[in-house]
Amino acid sequence: MPDLPYQNLTPDLILDAVESCGYRCDGRQFALNSFENRVYQVGLEDGPALVAKFYRPQRWSNDEILEEHAFALELAAREIPVVAPLATADGATLHEHRGFRFALFPRRPGRAPELEDFDILRWLGRFLGRTHAVGALKAFRHRPALDIASFGEEPAQFVIENGFVPADLESAFRSITDEALRRVGECYQRAGTVRNIRLHGDCHAGNILWTDGGPHFVDLDDCRSGPAVQDLWMLLSGDRDAMSAQLGQVIAGYREFHDFNPAELALIEALRTLRMIHYAGWLARRWHDPAFPASFPWFNTQRYWQDQILALREQCAAMDESPLELPD
Repeated sequence: MPDLPYQNLTPDLILDAVESCGYRCDGRQFALNSFENRVYQVGLEDGPALVAKFYRPQRWSNDEILEEHAFALELAAREIPVVAPLATADGATLHEHRGFRFALFPRRPGRAPELEDFDILRWLGRFLGRTHAVGALKAFRHRPALDIASFGEEPAQFVIENGFVPADLESAFRSITDEALRRVGECYQRAGTVRNIRLHGDCHAGNILWTDGGPHFVDLDDCRSGPAVQDLWMLLSGDRDAMSAQLGQVIAGYREFHDFNPAELALIEALRTLRMIHYAGWLARRWHDPAFPASFPWFNTQRYWQDQILALREQCAAMDESPLELPD
């Protein structure tokens, strides 16, 4: 991967790329919030603005990106509210211009959902139930799966081998990471046989936009295979009682459209642990990109790794507790 993956992505290149797909730009553009890729709203002369997403070089293969697009189009075809990529006259959704791969999307505004509202949680449950009903129809062929190796073992090893963990904390970090991943494995054993389906993969509130007509996804960049509960647990917050009450609303809506296996509740804290380890590895792998040190100045400090060790200890205790239960 180049040290400066987007150094040649100039404003003129962005406009030229959009116009290569048959659109006429009016010169207006501004960056939207995205770190992994580069995403811009681009104004058009003869229609509403669209969104141009330039994929990070060497992150996904063409087949993986096209499978993301196909999943979005499949959901949209079944009237599930997701913003699918725009196709050119020949049906293409993935394009290339001067070394950058990109896709175009209609602009869809929205706001973050109010997760303290039980009616909204139940609505989100129905939304995800419909999404998973489609996701369960077939498997991904190219997109990766969420597993302990790629989300836990590999990122933990990366931050250690590449010198991100301070020397005086390395032993403690190795020890608690090994212990946390052992407990993650035990959680999977308790859950038993769990079916992997096609998921959004990164379903936190910031990746769901809400309008008066309800929720919609604007990006499936992290879609992958995994247990259904991966798309549900990030909607929960607070203490155990609060999360149980929230979970009851989400699952009640979810089950209107798709079955839910209660055994997957044993994976919630395990998946939270994997996300924490994966996130640290993600930041470390992107640290050469100038946007990351500027946007995440707290990462890779002594305090950050001390807090990470403490948080993993707390996760070990959480994984020892009994799973959340659905209300009667």
